[in-house]
Amino acid sequence: MDYSYEISSGITGVRDTVKKQLPGPLSLPMDERPRERLKRCGPEALSDRDLLSVILVSGIQNRNVTTLAQELLEKLDREKLIPPVSELAKLTGMGESKACSVAAMLEFGRRKWAAGQKIRHPEDVYNHIRHYADRRQEKFLCLSLNGAHEIIAVRIVTIGLVNRTIVHPREVFADPILDRASAITVAHNHPSGNLQPSEEDNEITRRLKAAGEILGISFLDHIIFSEFSYFSYRQEELILGPSKNTS
Repeated sequence: MDYSYEISSGITGVRDTVKKQLPGPLSLPMDERPRERLKRCGPEALSDRDLLSVILVSGIQNRNVTTLAQELLEKLDREKLIPPVSELAKLTGMGESKACSVAAMLEFGRRKWAAGQKIRHPEDVYNHIRHYADRRQEKFLCLSLNGAHEIIAVRIVTIGLVNRTIVHPREVFADPILDRASAITVAHNHPSGNLQPSEEDNEITRRLKAAGEILGISFLDHIIFSEFSYFSYRQEELILGPSKNTS
């Protein structure tokens, strides 16, 4: 079903710190190494960690590039904004040069592609957030949208436990209010791969819809996703409200 969604905080959670050295890219067969897969299949085929490994190029003694990329990824997941170079450089093995490269890459990507993309269908949302599906913990995300349903920002609201996250409406709507957003869509990954909504998922969906009506911010959808598929409350007609196709 195609439709256009034109209808009427800080990050919390448990830190998932790397406990041991991860296998480095040199331990993989040549054609499975991140750089080779990027050349062969394109950047969309790589996980976030593998993309960071390519950007970082190398690690240091006793801390290979995969381990460094994983620690950097976990730091970025916890941040609402691009961290300053001084903070990135504090990661063991990063250094100021790598930190500058990472900060520049993140800012360029933010300016060039993230904002302004229009959401017409749940699949559009999924394509923007599916790279979070490989995380070992649940991530609850909120997309702030303007009146034309173009993306203003995508943020992690909470980081949960292995298969459960807890979120409050005030955390979800805090940044969209500052964004002057007209609408939001929320999403979270199920690390188990099971896309069936839980009763907790149903309850937070009801609460967010009610809060949005009070605040005058349209609550468009709640999407549960894995690496290979997604479940949309709107698409399954579990969120009532008019839908208009303008594509």
